[in-house]
Amino acid sequence: MDKILNKKKIILIIGGGIAAYKSLDLIRLLKKQECEIKVVLTESGKKFVTPLSVTSLSQNKVYQDIFDSENEAEMDHISLSRWCDIILFAPITANSMAKLASGKADDLASTLILASNKQVILAPAMNVRMWHHKSTQINFHKLLDDFGYLNIGPFIGEMACGEYGEGIMASPNEIFEFIKEYFTERNLVKNLNLKALVTAGPTKEYLDPIRFITNNSTGKQGYEIARSLAKFGVDTTLISGPSKLKKPENVNIIRVETTNQMFDETKKILPVDIAVCAAAVSDFKPEKYEKNKIKKDTINLNLKRNVDILEFLSKNNQQRPKLVVGFAAETENLEEFSRKKIHSKYCDWIVANDVSNPEIGFGSDYNEVSIIMKSGGLEKLEKNTKSYVANTLVNKIINHFVQ
Repeated sequence: MDKILNKKKIILIIGGGIAAYKSLDLIRLLKKQECEIKVVLTESGKKFVTPLSVTSLSQNKVYQDIFDSENEAEMDHISLSRWCDIILFAPITANSMAKLASGKADDLASTLILASNKQVILAPAMNVRMWHHKSTQINFHKLLDDFGYLNIGPFIGEMACGEYGEGIMASPNEIFEFIKEYFTERNLVKNLNLKALVTAGPTKEYLDPIRFITNNSTGKQGYEIARSLAKFGVDTTLISGPSKLKKPENVNIIRVETTNQMFDETKKILPVDIAVCAAAVSDFKPEKYEKNKIKKDTINLNLKRNVDILEFLSKNNQQRPKLVVGFAAETENLEEFSRKKIHSKYCDWIVANDVSNPEIGFGSDYNEVSIIMKSGGLEKLEKNTKSYVANTLVNKIINHFVQ
């Protein structure tokens, strides 16, 4: 028996399609590792496998109806979502992906996933033309990029309908190995006891009690990075400038206004293993703060340089994080200026983005970045959601530590 999977709690949702029979072999494999499995059988799934066969293999009741009179007090979609370690949807059809992508919740499977905060893994299975249909691809990539779901398959092969192409559900052994690798990676991260700091949002630098210098940053990118780190099990603290965004789940949050306040809070939580400075802090602040409102006819604005949090972290020889990632918000010569910044600030990576483009700049749900490394490496991420950028960056960070 593999200890990695021992006692892991898995919800298996069995969707419709001839590939549903593979789920029975998958249950056998997981039970051999002493996994605890609870199965949700969709209406279309019941056309291909029976509740009795699933119950016999999983040694648990089969969940089918969102309105189960026998368990009305338990609210299955809530209790199941809190019980499990992961949710596996195998097979998942084009219709189910469309439902999840649109946020529709009209059965137990979709309601359960919508109510869950656990990792969702998809094993698609369908006809090749259905798989390659534009709407299916849009929904599939939305689930992966925006919601952070993972997938195994589909693969290329001969289908039950006689056609050949991409759309074959992964085999039980392939899914088993995928799940095993997923938990192995999480265990490695857990054993490393990684601690991360993320800064996000703008800062305000007050001239007087009612006026201040700031920018249009909303903090979306930094919040998504903090959320993604926490999902990997990293102990994450988010220091946020003024933002209306909701606190990411399982993230410690400290709210500040000024750059000096953000700097002070940063020093307090050191040491950390990872520092991601995504905040758009004010580079300058007023030389003098006026206690009373400045009159229009007396204003004389003198500025001085603000404290540099990224440079402080990178040059902190006693408590320097093992990985320091900075952000470069530029309007021109993106790569050139970012490479200069990575050397002048002494950080390890720079995430560079063009804030002059309103489609990917401050306040947008999208971003397009280049991840530039001190070693000279460069990885470009084409325009995508900020959650996708965050997940890609965090996967890169995690690989940096577990390799």
